[in-house]
Amino acid sequence: MDKHLQANGEPIKDEQREKVCKEGSEVKPSTLFSDRLLPHILNIYGSSATARDFEIYAPGATFEDPLMRANGIKQIKSAFYSLPKIFSESRIVEYNIKENEISPSKQEILIDNKQYYKFLGKGIDMISLIKLYVEDGKIIRHEDWYAFRLLLLSLWNKKPLWNRETVKLPLVGRIIEMTRRGSMLATHAMMRFGKDPTM
Repeated sequence: MDKHLQANGEPIKDEQREKVCKEGSEVKPSTLFSDRLLPHILNIYGSSATARDFEIYAPGATFEDPLMRANGIKQIKSAFYSLPKIFSESRIVEYNIKENEISPSKQEILIDNKQYYKFLGKGIDMISLIKLYVEDGKIIRHEDWYAFRLLLLSLWNKKPLWNRETVKLPLVGRIIEMTRRGSMLATHAMMRFGKDPTM
């Protein structure tokens, strides 16, 4: 008895068999936004970003981490172009991604990850939760909630960033925000106001 029979008992023709094999082996393109954005995020965190990697951001996008807050693509570029100036190595070494669709044109992408940095010859492991808010295919908000594994993990544990809304004393929250903005402005000036490096 022939193993290649249709449900009705008739033999499968060679053309049908080829079509089934071809359809089964085709790689279908992913519809997840994270699949399109992740290579750029890995380049950005790996200190190998080019101007093209920043095209994933909307013009008015923001970036926020415990040390700084950047507004607009030029400041975001300055924040990440400064990485190789501080660290001899930087990269995301492990990650898990979760993508939530808020509406057809809005997504939230969560990247739970481990980052590695080398500073003054010493390796530093950090855990991080990167939150990307995507609207119409572009990142409008990028948050990086990280902690130095040995120093801050017990205190931080992926809690919301400190700012005037999350700190009990409004004055402390304002001081923290002013410090982060000042840090960003100093970095932005040192990095030539977001100019792409010449290769």
